[in-house]
Amino acid sequence: MAFLRELFQKNFSTLLTMLLLVAVPLLGSSSLVLILYENQALLQHLTTLQMLGYFVLMGITMSIALTNSTFVVIITGYFLGWSGLPGMVASYALAAALGYELARRLDHGKLRSFLHHFPKAEAVLGELQHQSFSLILLTRLSPVLPFALMTFVLAIVGVPRGRFLAASVLGMLPRSLFFYWLGTKASDVLALLRNPDEGTLSKLVLLGLVVASLLGLYVVFNRALQRVLRRNAPPTA
Repeated sequence: MAFLRELFQKNFSTLLTMLLLVAVPLLGSSSLVLILYENQALLQHLTTLQMLGYFVLMGITMSIALTNSTFVVIITGYFLGWSGLPGMVASYALAAALGYELARRLDHGKLRSFLHHFPKAEAVLGELQHQSFSLILLTRLSPVLPFALMTFVLAIVGVPRGRFLAASVLGMLPRSLFFYWLGTKASDVLALLRNPDEGTLSKLVLLGLVVASLLGLYVVFNRALQRVLRRNAPPTA
């Protein structure tokens, strides 16, 4: 209890931000979908400059958790088709970069400083940093882990910037390509967004991504924990 009390007292702003990063995207995404659905001409026959502006705007809204990344991928696939895929990837990379910088500026290293009081937790975190590429890739692979929240968490624990961006883009490709494809095939984007896992194929793909992500994360965390335990184990006689 003392640990939790101290955690909340010294990291209240960080924890509050993490909570908002889970709740806000749902509201923002719903509003965006309704606006675009009722004004579908907004994304038809865009000029190159307008399309660039769209992807920059989506990158910004994803980075500050105003929109959910899966919603943005589906919408882009629905309205822009496959020609919009490169821009979607660039928009995702922009969101990851902006979210990373924002998280570092908001937290100011407070969480890492707090963990100095708990050597074992800090040691596990240090081991995870050595496996940070796999950690980020597996985190991005899962369609159920909120994009903005994971960006915030990974940034404040000290994952290197370059590795974070590379693994984020690579890890998001399987699920994003799948949702993008669903968007291009949809006849009604609102129905798809309400139930994106409709159909046997969709359910199997989503289940496969979630299971692969969870199993991979379990292996990474367990490996880090075992290394810390071995390092701290008393020497045998």
